[in-house]
Amino acid sequence: MTTGNNSAGSRRDFLRNASLVTTGIVAAPGIVLAQGAADVAETTNGRVRGVIIDGIRWFRGIPYGADTSGRNRFMPPQKVAAWSGVRDCTDWGHVAPQRINPDPSAYTRYVGWNNYRGGMSEDCLQVNVWTPALRDNGNRAVLFIIHGGGFTSGSGNLEALEGQHLAKLANMVVVTVTHRLGALGYLDLSAFGGADLAGSANVGLLDLVQALQWVRDNISTFGGDPDNVTITGQSGGGGKCCHLMVMPSARGLFHKVAIQSGSTLTTGRHEQAQRSAEELWTSVGVTKGDLARLQSIPFEAITANQANAGPVLDGEIVPRDPFEPDAPAISADIPMIIGTTLEDWGFTLIDTGDDDASIKAWFRGQLPEGASPTQADELFTLYREAYPQKNGFLLRAIASTDARVRRNAVTQAERKFAQRAAAVYMYRWDWPAHGEGAHWGASHGTDLSPAFANPTTRMTGNTPGGRSLAVQIGSAFAAFAMKGDPGNPTMPAWSAYNPSQRAVMVFDANTRQVDDPLSEIRQMWDEILAA
Repeated sequence: MTTGNNSAGSRRDFLRNASLVTTGIVAAPGIVLAQGAADVAETTNGRVRGVIIDGIRWFRGIPYGADTSGRNRFMPPQKVAAWSGVRDCTDWGHVAPQRINPDPSAYTRYVGWNNYRGGMSEDCLQVNVWTPALRDNGNRAVLFIIHGGGFTSGSGNLEALEGQHLAKLANMVVVTVTHRLGALGYLDLSAFGGADLAGSANVGLLDLVQALQWVRDNISTFGGDPDNVTITGQSGGGGKCCHLMVMPSARGLFHKVAIQSGSTLTTGRHEQAQRSAEELWTSVGVTKGDLARLQSIPFEAITANQANAGPVLDGEIVPRDPFEPDAPAISADIPMIIGTTLEDWGFTLIDTGDDDASIKAWFRGQLPEGASPTQADELFTLYREAYPQKNGFLLRAIASTDARVRRNAVTQAERKFAQRAAAVYMYRWDWPAHGEGAHWGASHGTDLSPAFANPTTRMTGNTPGGRSLAVQIGSAFAAFAMKGDPGNPTMPAWSAYNPSQRAVMVFDANTRQVDDPLSEIRQMWDEILAA
């Protein structure tokens, strides 16, 4: 497999560009330092025009699939009809239909980041591409970013995902993707009638497969290497990556995986998904079996009435759970990065005070039925000793993360290691947000844009420390995409994970590798939750 250019010259360029980001010379999202002439690339469907901004080619809204409205709704993605002339791809394409939260709460502002740029339409199967050059046989590593938002919201147009920073830092190609969401991408109509609806619960995943096929067939024109593609996703995007790792149709389309706070062990089941589908078609006044009517009503009626949606184990598109009871054999040879943030799950919590009595009461509420209340008090003592400066909310956030997100991540890493076929690397992001959402600490998503060397003010506050960390983790993701190992000159050595050493790279003001961090707490949660 080609792993990109590792020459001494490329290494010098890598370090020089890293210093530019550190000093803030590379602009934050939305700031254009220089704009040049448009550029044109040839794809399998026709020519597309992008724009050159600060030396990086931007192509936005390139279609990889046909309009999903009308008869294409709930169906597998269709191919794009070829066009003549040059298609303008200098601005954002449509985002997938989804509910828009009308309440601009702090967290919505924190993770929203211009999510809806380009407007909303069922004609949404599009990719954005950032590249240093076209048609130069560059064989650059490709990072394919799948957005989060569960399976019901988000888009590839998210400001935090913009790829110009990493393209410039590491001389690589970055792709983001928009695909169907919610009931339009994951409505289980297999009991609705008709063999053509058998896979309706997973068409959103099939969109991603078709987007990866587009990368395979076209990315060399954009200077990328189709044989060196890394998929990455945060939160729901990580869950989508986990599902792609078990899908036969995705085999061979990607070669490495990086998951941020999205370790997904199991998938949905038909029984619950079909109940949700029946509730939806009843709510919108459609008779069972009337597919034409279900395909013709406004998409707003569907997004307004949908329940939480996601993939389903159907035996064909998704033939098994992603990482339960073990790691999937079909992707055993694919290296992984698995990461979480220190206070990952804090955004789900309510601050109930800092006094020890309220914190201990909360801990008791986290224990399963039958657990001893003394275990809760023991946990509280361990956390208070480990984090004496954290307030009650942040202490709860860390504990909630350890019992949920981080436990899943460790389980996934252990099962990946057990295959002994490809390396897995673990990290924890401890650097708290310094912009919006700072009171949540290193909450869910604080590592998102830094992983793409993106020093957005919404995340880091654009502080010198934040910019430096964006270079470190961005360089790690770039190195991993290039050669399957995140080691790079900007940070300490990073060992692959194994259950004996349990090496974890901790990103903060003193980025360092820690072996089995807070092992006593980990072991206690294992004991409590084993049942």
